[in-house]
Amino acid sequence: MSVQDTIREQVTGHPVVLYMKGSPQFPMCGFSATATQLLKMSGASEVFTVDVLQDPEIREGIKQFANWPTIPQLYVNGEFVGGCDIMREMYQSGELQKLLSEAKK
Repeated sequence: MSVQDTIREQVTGHPVVLYMKGSPQFPMCGFSATATQLLKMSGASEVFTVDVLQDPEIREGIKQFANWPTIPQLYVNGEFVGGCDIMREMYQSGELQKLLSEAKK
C-alpha cells in the first residue's frame, strides 16, 4: 500500500482526523497544541490523530495529499479543512463547532 493510500484510508476511515506533530497529550509544536485545543473547545470528542514525527513518509505524503505545505492538517468527513490558522478563524466564527457537530459519529 502506498503512503497516499494509507493517508486516504485514515482520512476516510475516521470522522475527524488531525495530522500533527506529537500527540494531543504531548504536542511537539505550538501549532499542533493550538489545533488540539481548538478541537477540544469545539466539542470534538473522538479525534483520530497521526503523529507525523513518527513516520517521515506520512509527514511528506500528507503535504502532497492536500497540496498543503504545513502541519497540522485537519480532515472532517474525508474532506481537508485546513491548518491551525484556518481552524482558529473557523472557531472564532463558530464554523468549526458546527462542522464538528455534523461529523459522522
